[in-house]
This record gives sequence, C-alpha cells and structure tokens, in this order.
Amino acid sequence: MIDASNEPKDASASVIAQQTAMLNALPFSDTRDFDDAARGFLGTIENAAITNPQGRTVWSLEPYGFLSTEEAPPTVNPSLWRQSRLNMQHGLFEVVPGVYQVRGLDIANMTLIEGDSGVIVVDTLTSIEGARAALDLYFRHRGVKPVAAVIFTHTHTDHWGGARGVLEEDVLATASVPIIAPNLFMEHAVSENIIAGPAMLRRAQYQFGPLLAKGARGQVDCGLGKSMAAGSVALLRPTDLIMATGDRRVIDGVEFEFQMAPNSEAPAEMHFFIPRYKVLNLAENCTHNFHNLLPFRGADVRDALAWSKYLGEALQLWDGKAEAMCGQHHWPVWGRERIGMMIRQQRDLYKFAHDQTIRLMNHGLTAAEIAETIQLPKSLEGAWHGRGYYGHIRHNVKAIYQKYLGWYDANPVNLDPLPPVESGRKYVEYMGGADAILARARADFDKGEFRFVAQALGHLVFAEPDHATARALLADTLEQLGYAAESATWRNAYLFGAQELRLGMPKVPARPPMPRETLAALRTGQLWDVLGIRLNGPKAEGKHIVLNWNFSDTGETFVLNLENCALTYAEGVQAEAADASFTLARATLDEVIAKLTSFPEAVAAGKVKLAGNPMKLAELMGLMDEFPRMFEIVEPKRVVVR
Repeated sequence: MIDASNEPKDASASVIAQQTAMLNALPFSDTRDFDDAARGFLGTIENAAITNPQGRTVWSLEPYGFLSTEEAPPTVNPSLWRQSRLNMQHGLFEVVPGVYQVRGLDIANMTLIEGDSGVIVVDTLTSIEGARAALDLYFRHRGVKPVAAVIFTHTHTDHWGGARGVLEEDVLATASVPIIAPNLFMEHAVSENIIAGPAMLRRAQYQFGPLLAKGARGQVDCGLGKSMAAGSVALLRPTDLIMATGDRRVIDGVEFEFQMAPNSEAPAEMHFFIPRYKVLNLAENCTHNFHNLLPFRGADVRDALAWSKYLGEALQLWDGKAEAMCGQHHWPVWGRERIGMMIRQQRDLYKFAHDQTIRLMNHGLTAAEIAETIQLPKSLEGAWHGRGYYGHIRHNVKAIYQKYLGWYDANPVNLDPLPPVESGRKYVEYMGGADAILARARADFDKGEFRFVAQALGHLVFAEPDHATARALLADTLEQLGYAAESATWRNAYLFGAQELRLGMPKVPARPPMPRETLAALRTGQLWDVLGIRLNGPKAEGKHIVLNWNFSDTGETFVLNLENCALTYAEGVQAEAADASFTLARATLDEVIAKLTSFPEAVAAGKVKLAGNPMKLAELMGLMDEFPRMFEIVEPKRVVVR
C-alpha cells in the first residue's frame, strides 16, 4: 500500500542502490575544490544572514545547517550533496591581492577590483539588500572606498538586481559613476526578465525550489548556489556599452580587456582579463558545473556551439597569462595549467554535447532518443566541474535539438495531440480506468520504474485531478525521482511537484508593482511592448482605439493603436484623428505604472494635459489582463483562460 500522508517519504531501495553506484563511480577522494572554495577567506556575516529594513529575512544559510555532515543521506544524490556543501562557503575571499569576491550571500558572486582610488564592483547580486551587505563586508575588511564603476557581466537578474545597493542617489542623479555592460544589455534584460516574467517566475519555483522546506528530503541547492535572494530588485540602465571583443577600458587606473560572448549563457554576456592582477573572469560561461542550455524557468535556447567557441577564443586571448580565474558563480581556480585545463574541458563539454546531438539527430533520432543514447566521454564524465548540477546532458541535448529543429519530431502523431486534460481522459479510458492504472503503477513503483509510473499517473491526475490515491502515488513517484537526481534543478522540480500534489499550490502574496527604478530604465517603446502582451485579444474584438502620447521631459511622441485585436505603436509621429491625446512627463507615467499615483490623480494634480475623449484610455486599460502569480502545473488549470 502507498502511504497517502502528505509527509515526505524515505528513499526506496532502488534509489539507495543508485546512490551507492554514484559513490563508486566518481572520484570523491579528490578534495581540491573544497580547498579552493575556502582559499583566501577574510571574514563573513554569521550564517550569511541578510534582512531588509523591515526585518524580513532576505537571505540566510542557517536553514542549510544540515549540510555540515560529510556523508550524504539516502534521500540526496551524493554528487549533488558534495556540490551543495561546496556552495555553503560564504563571506569575503581574496582571489589575489587587489581582487576580492563576496560569495554565498546570494546565488551569484560579487567581484570587487581595487583601482587607484576606489573599487570596481562586478555584478551586484539579486537584491539591493544583499548588495549593500556584500559591499559593507568588503569595506569592513578592506576599508571604505568610493565605488569607481559598476560592471554587469550579463543580463540575468542575479547579476544586476542589487545595483541600487552599491550606488547612492546622488551618484545616480549625476551619472558620475560609469555602469558598464555588454551591447544590447537593456534589450535582453527586459525581454528575458519582464515580458515573459509572470510565467517565468512561476516556473522558476520549480527550478530553484524556494518554497520547498530546506533539508535532506527537500531543497538542498540549485547547482549554481543555494537559491535566489528574496529582496528588492531594481534595473539600472548602463551608461557605457562594450561593443566588440578587444575593447578596452581603463577604470580608476586599471585596464580591462573585454571579450564579447553573446548568445552563450545569456543573450548579452562578456568576459574580461585584468593584466594588472593577471585575473581572468569568464562571467557565467566557465563555472563548476555543466550549465543550462535551456533552464526550466524558460529562456531562448542557448547556443552551445557559440559557447564552446567563446571559450576557445578566451584560450587564444589569455591562455598562459592568467594566474587566477574567477567567475560570477562558485569559487576560483589558480595556476596557469589548471586554468587552461578547466577552460579546455568546458569548451569541449559544450562542443561534444552540440556535435553529438547533431550527429544523432542527423541519423534520425528524436530529442528523447538522443537523451537516452548520449554518454559523455570518460575525461569529461570524471571532471567535477562538468557534472550536471544545474544543466544536465539529458536535458541540454533536448535544448540543442529544439534550437535546430523545434518542438516537432516530424512524426505526424505528435503534430497536433490532444491537450493534457483531454489526452489524460482518453489514456485512462484506454488503460481500463483509474483502478487498473493504479494497480500497474504500484507494481512498477515497487520495481523502481519511476519514470514511466510518473508518465502514466500524470495522465490519470489530469483526467481526475481530485483522485486522492492517484495524487498521492504520483507525489511519491516524483519524490523518488528527486532523491535520485544529481541535477539540483531536476531535484527541485520533482520535489516541488510532489509537494503541490500533496498540499496544493502555496499561498503567496500578490505580485508587487514593478519598481519605479526598473520602469525608469526601460525605453518607452519597451513599456508599450509590456502593455501589448497584457491585451486580452478576445475582449478587444472589433475595437479600434488611437491614442497620442507626448512626453514633455524626454521629447518623445508616440501613437498607440489598437486594431485587429493587436496593440501596436509608432514613434515620432502623432495621429490627426486620435481618439485622445495626452501630454505628460515620462516620469509621471512611471509613477502611475508603479502605482505610486493613479492617472486621475495625476490629471487632477496638473501633471497630465488632455485632449479628446480620455475615457478611451480607460476603455483600453479595461481590456488588459492581470497575470496571476500562481497557476497550476502538475494538475489541470482550475480557471479557464480565454
């Protein structure tokens, strides 16, 4: 009988056997990573605990105290346990004299490079609170210095979200401190984190597991670090863009040599070398795990071939010159030979995955078949930094397949299948009903055939979402898959799916408004793009609305046009026959969107000048959807969306 309680269960005998096999297969006696992760330690914050001004915990490693035990429990893959323990190192570390890193105060690192009179901050963590704490920790051990520049290595939130925590208001107002980023930073930061943000944030709960209990039967890590910080985030617009490989900047007396790496780990990303310190920083393209080519939260598929070539180019540029290499996750590597070996192995890891996927694809194998067939060479299989703690070879090859051929495997059976609920009902009917499925599933569960049990029970849950026994057995099945997973993201996804089947979706606060600082960093056209994705097409059927916008502070003019159930805009023009026209400061629009004021209040305060029929704006806004923070994933949608 399956235990139908909502509590996490023990590891099954088959999972324990898999854990033992992993212990025997990998070089656990190699402890150099532990030495490197602790090297250069200067000091830390107790438990890495960070709170916001209201006293709410933004980040803390205290809940991960269970990782102090060296031996992995049966409910955690021993390779993942090792990585999870390495990611517990936290505090300020010296890379070389003059270059320092704050690690373990967020999922990402802050790198601090001392110039002639100040400090250059590379990546500012996820949260404003975390960035302030990291900079204060540096000041405590290295003395207070002015921030001479901020560098964003790429477009992901955990590398720019805290920038407001290292730059004061007066600095932002005068733009006296350069903010340096790769070309097209703003375009991709917006498209990756804002336009698809509502769906992405929900999916990220499965990837990172923030709503799972921390523990040996819950969330232990996410591969790159522990999890995402839960503080305040603001996007600041760069003031200086790096445009090409070979570009140089002298910042506070320190020369930087840059290498562009677009469409690798991020659509806009760059590396740099600092000759003064002989330090190489490869951002997030050479970390201590096999990275994601398509994260579970969703993103554009990353280009494994380009990724490999950028690492090869980095070798051509700097091999033999760097004496230390650090990234924006994990711990550094020292010594020219070890640095060169790690870059070569990482280069070949992405090249192997790419080339062998394409080879098998051209033999006619589908993405799922390639994932079952491909096997890393022994030289890469045994390299700890090549293990799939965040990305994994089994889902990265599917991403490569998708990049080249898309979702369709060319079998017409899969061209237009029924959606999950309708499909689930037919599967249950064909398989003889719920009782027959459950009987077979229990037998296969006992044999450890969890992958197919999950597939079969998934159909049953979508056909009969309130079937308590089916939900309980599917939850137990996903849990065993999670216990066995070496990839932290796989573990989190499986365990969070099990939790939601048992307890339902967690209750979370409503989505907060977009921060004013982030809004101010967006171009006005990007704001209209964000508005366009909220338009409910069916509600807009037959409507035609034309609105003129004139922004007094930026000098911009726009025509916003609703027609054919699509919201479009034209820049630099005004429509003669507009339904209404609005003249206001762009800053006022930001305040309205951030819900610091309302449009009628702004009109009453004289901040908006009107012409025509202003109710047409109200009509347009009445056609906008509000996106839910939560929606069902492992069971059918409870609310019908049209």
